[in-house]
Amino acid sequence: MTKLKGILLTQGMHGMISQVEGLAKALDIDFTHHTVELNNFWKIIPPKLTPISQSVYKSIDHDNFDIIISCGRKSVIPSIHLKNNSNKKVFNIHIQDPKVDSKHFDFIIAPEHDEVIGQNVISTKGAIHYLTENEINENKNYLNSFIKKDERKIWTLVMGGPTKYYDYSSKNIKEIFIKISELSKKHNFQLVVIPSMRTPTNIIQYAKSYFGDNHTVIMDVDKKAYLSALAIAQNIIVTCDSSSMISEAALTGKPIYIASILPKKNDKRFQKFRNLFRELNIIKNLGEQFENWNYEKLDETNRVASIIKQKINS
Repeated sequence: MTKLKGILLTQGMHGMISQVEGLAKALDIDFTHHTVELNNFWKIIPPKLTPISQSVYKSIDHDNFDIIISCGRKSVIPSIHLKNNSNKKVFNIHIQDPKVDSKHFDFIIAPEHDEVIGQNVISTKGAIHYLTENEINENKNYLNSFIKKDERKIWTLVMGGPTKYYDYSSKNIKEIFIKISELSKKHNFQLVVIPSMRTPTNIIQYAKSYFGDNHTVIMDVDKKAYLSALAIAQNIIVTCDSSSMISEAALTGKPIYIASILPKKNDKRFQKFRNLFRELNIIKNLGEQFENWNYEKLDETNRVASIIKQKINS
C-alpha cells in the first residue's frame, strides 16, 4: 500500500520539530519538513487577525501531499491556506492551540493543561514527541565507553536551558547540583548529565567541574547519548523548564524528579502541566523524600496517531 505524503510546518524550533516529526513517524507517512517564514508585519500579528492568504507567508515548495502537520503560531495560516487551495482532500493537523476557530483544522492536538475544547480536539497528557521505546532500547549500550565502570546505579540529569519563563542563574543551578550531590553520596549512584540544545555552554562546563571525574557529563548535544541515558537510568531528573523533555522521560515508566528553576514570569501553564503529572504519579520534586515507584509508560504520540488513523480511514 502506498504511503500517504505529508508536509510538516514549524518555526524551526527543536521542540516543535520533535512533535511534528514524532506524529508523522507514528502515522507512518512520507514527509518533508518546512520552516515557515511570515512576510513583513504579519510576523507580529496574531493568527486570528491574519488573512488566509499566500501574501502572508513565503512560498513553500512542495509536491503532492495528503496531510499537513503544523506546530506553532507562525504555521497556522500557511496550514489553513495550503489545505483550502489543494485540488484534493487534504487533512490538516495542528499541534498546540492555534488561537483561531477550530473548524479550520481536521484535528487539533493540544495538551490537557491548555484546556483547548472542540469536537476535533485530541487532548494529550503532556507533549507528544519523536522518541520511541525501540529507539531507547536500541541505544542502551551507546554510553558504555563514557560511564565509569563500577557497581553504582545510574541516575540521569536531563538539562534544558533559559527561556522567557525561566532564567538559569548560577545560584539556582548550584542549588540543584548540591541537592544531586547529596543524594549521590547518600544513595551511591553515578550521575550522567545530558545537555539539550538550549543548555548554555558555561552550564555544561560548570557541571563538568562540579561533578568531577566521579560522574559522567556529556559535553555536546547527542541524541544517542540522550536515548542511552534514559535506557540505563534507574531514576531520571529533569529541569522544570521543558514539558517536552519531561514527557519524553515519561515514556520510560521510570521515576522522574523535577529540578526547580525559579520563574522570571508567570509560569502557571507549566505548573498545571506538572500538577497533572504529579496526579498521574509520574513526577516528584527533587528534594522530596527519595523513593522508587512505577507508573504506566506514557506514549501519547502513538495513542494520538491511532485515533487519527481510525478517523482518516473511516
